Amino acid sequence: MKKILHIAPQNFAGMPLDFVKMHRSSGIDSRLVTMYRNTLNFEEDVCLGLRLPTGSIARKWRDSKVETLSTNTRKISTPKNLPEKVFFKLRDYRNSPVIESAINQYGLYDFDIYHFDGGMDFYRDIRFAKELKRRGKKIVCCYYGSDLRTRGIFPELDKISDLNLTVEFDHLNLHQNINYIFFPFDTESYEIKPKRNSSIKIIHSPTNRKFKGTDRILKVIAEVEKLRKIEFILLENMDRHEVLKIKSSCDLAIDQVGGEMGGSGYGRNSIENLSMGVPTFTEFDPEYLFFLKDHPFINSTIDTLKENLIKVIDNDELRKDLSLKGRKWVEEHHSYRAVNDMLTSYYLHNNILADG
Repeated sequence: MKKILHIAPQNFAGMPLDFVKMHRSSGIDSRLVTMYRNTLNFEEDVCLGLRLPTGSIARKWRDSKVETLSTNTRKISTPKNLPEKVFFKLRDYRNSPVIESAINQYGLYDFDIYHFDGGMDFYRDIRFAKELKRRGKKIVCCYYGSDLRTRGIFPELDKISDLNLTVEFDHLNLHQNINYIFFPFDTESYEIKPKRNSSIKIIHSPTNRKFKGTDRILKVIAEVEKLRKIEFILLENMDRHEVLKIKSSCDLAIDQVGGEMGGSGYGRNSIENLSMGVPTFTEFDPEYLFFLKDHPFINSTIDTLKENLIKVIDNDELRKDLSLKGRKWVEEHHSYRAVNDMLTSYYLHNNILADG
């Protein structure tokens, strides 16, 4: 039986660990090693606890790296100047004792397949992945969020990757050799709860206001509140378990509409909603809609959000139908079984697993 190791900067929205849990559910020995501790109370496996600069200078530097990419543009992550080169060399030197200790303690060279989640090595100079390749290991790069849009690929890691995956549809235009996969989700841990709200309860829980279009959404909600009796809940910087508890009591959810930083569609936030039977408004570009075909989302732009909200608020049967359809769709596309079948097919096609 093959052993699979996931390496990620952080447990992004719980997705890397969901891949691990998916592997384990099918009897595969799998672990996740994260470099930085996540701040939203997502579960950890092995976390190195490396220091991530959080001061104002660090934030300004990271913000300077964020830019909206045009279609069919692939961004390459390289140091832009001498100070950046020096910084990354010093960071690798400083982190090396912790990384090497973990490699020895957890036997990190003893796995067969390595997923570099977010397309990142432990080291900026890709030394760990290069050593894996020398030892004949299989390498997979999997991209989750804005990494390809804002940071781009690491060329040396991209060159030795046996398989590239993404859970983001627009990434297909940002890399010449990448494959789409639905991200795995533990649908069995969620259930649809009866809603007994005196007014329609609508939730919006952004992790990044700019990406989600929050400021524009708030303006639309203010207009809807003048026309219908609703309770709007904006959740930010809260413990995720508390967020899930509140979500489960809501009638509707808004994910991302009118965002400013590229990308469209949905992520774990939306899948949590649908798994609990909460119909979700989000924005898709036309190509993504065609790709998904029979999806349960309420596709909305910032110009159509008000009209769509009122339509669903006024129709109890439509909400019920969307609730059941959403749950079924998640089970068919995002359940551990469905995604594991899809990933196994990619493994076989790229000679990462031997057929049979």
